[in-house]
Amino acid sequence: MSKADIGLVGLAVMGENLVLNMESHGFTVAVYNRTVDKVNAFVNGRGKGKKIVGTSSIEELVSSLSSPRKIMLMVKAGKPVDDFIELLIPHLDKGDIIIDGGNSHFPDSIRRTKYLEEKGLLFIGTGVSGGEEGALKGPSIMPGGSPKAWPAVKPIFQSIAAKVDDGTPCCDWVGENGAGHFVKMVHNGIEYGDMQLICEAYQIMKDLLGMSYDEMYNVFKEWNEGELNSYLIEITRDILGFKDEDGSPLVEKILDTAGQKGTGKWTVLASLDHGAPLTLIGEAVYGRTLSALKNERVEASKIISGPKPKFEGDKKEFVNDLMKALYASKLVSYAQGYVLMKFAAQEFGWNLNNGGIALMWRGGCIIRSVFLGKIKEAFDRNPNLNNLLLDPFFKEKIEASQNSWRKVVSAAALNGIWIPALSTALNYFDGFRNGRLPANLLQAQRDYFGAHTYERTDKPRGEFFHTNWTGRGGTTASSTYTV
Repeated sequence: MSKADIGLVGLAVMGENLVLNMESHGFTVAVYNRTVDKVNAFVNGRGKGKKIVGTSSIEELVSSLSSPRKIMLMVKAGKPVDDFIELLIPHLDKGDIIIDGGNSHFPDSIRRTKYLEEKGLLFIGTGVSGGEEGALKGPSIMPGGSPKAWPAVKPIFQSIAAKVDDGTPCCDWVGENGAGHFVKMVHNGIEYGDMQLICEAYQIMKDLLGMSYDEMYNVFKEWNEGELNSYLIEITRDILGFKDEDGSPLVEKILDTAGQKGTGKWTVLASLDHGAPLTLIGEAVYGRTLSALKNERVEASKIISGPKPKFEGDKKEFVNDLMKALYASKLVSYAQGYVLMKFAAQEFGWNLNNGGIALMWRGGCIIRSVFLGKIKEAFDRNPNLNNLLLDPFFKEKIEASQNSWRKVVSAAALNGIWIPALSTALNYFDGFRNGRLPANLLQAQRDYFGAHTYERTDKPRGEFFHTNWTGRGGTTASSTYTV
């Protein structure tokens, strides 16, 4: 009997669908699950009659694979991944490859790459985005880890990945050790931001403009046919048009408390570690945590009052302003995400292909959109672009959106509509375009109470000064350092 091309451990929804995807592209897949009944149910159910080999033990799984063996783990992130790695190691030979396809934290992938390479094995930590449907029909795949492993898995990954219009797969090598999972983490953070921005647009339409669900459905339908064309706009359109059994909008009956699995939080923590101002994604994460305080918010709503929303302008014109505000804010979110990836690449020595990352996100994944094609073009024009806001195309777009953006943010503020992401995006834009921020006063304050020193505009960068502000202090200053 011929050997399988790849093995997969973990037959939950994503695992099953990836197996079916691989098999449909001509690969024979061996499968294993800790609960062996799941293997039998899958092989005799969705996998019946297909080139799928069911195995009942780790030993059987490994022995069924061609060399170099490639085993993909689709198990819960954290300890389960490490546990399976330890189970596999005794049965593997030099050059065999373990692939972690879960939502693992990138430091774990850095650690696992080093650990397995020291044992003569290879490791790939790969982000897989697209949800259940993407896994089956073509996800976005972001692999990183041991570079020597890439040629062995490239034919499989690029075959099963989503394709853009010209047939280019939404999968390419990202970089060493934790680079793949870092890029997937930033993808998920941007996803948080996109979703929050869309929810704020919905809130404005519903609470300020008083639009019906049919009207909102039509707006999102129109937006999805233009510059905002994306998977998330598309599914929002469908959600707004979906009726419950009694004919009323189902979304109205869904409790307003959002869940999260942690990747957004990881993105924000990484931004703090690297000194990258990821304000929009931060607000999106905090927005979910605030939504979870449902009981407290209901109680507060009975005690604290604010303005009653009242709109007196041209509704159609304001919806157009809202579209421009959403586009501009979305641009800020991606600009911030790319800055974070740039800082991380510098620290970890990754050679990230920014345009290639945009291409990987162009199809298959949750944040797929027409917009990403423009980001690819921006990095094609200038691979060393420091910030997307400086690209000529996006500079022109965001400047053309400014008036609309400010109208939307100010109208929401005056009417008490909660828009943390739209407003922080505008604040970042105003801060980034400002050549002088009030941090000079902040440094003076720090020097006053803690002798933390400051630099001067009339002296070279890197020279630090301390002032005896009160006349009572001494000349001793604190050492300079940045956390």
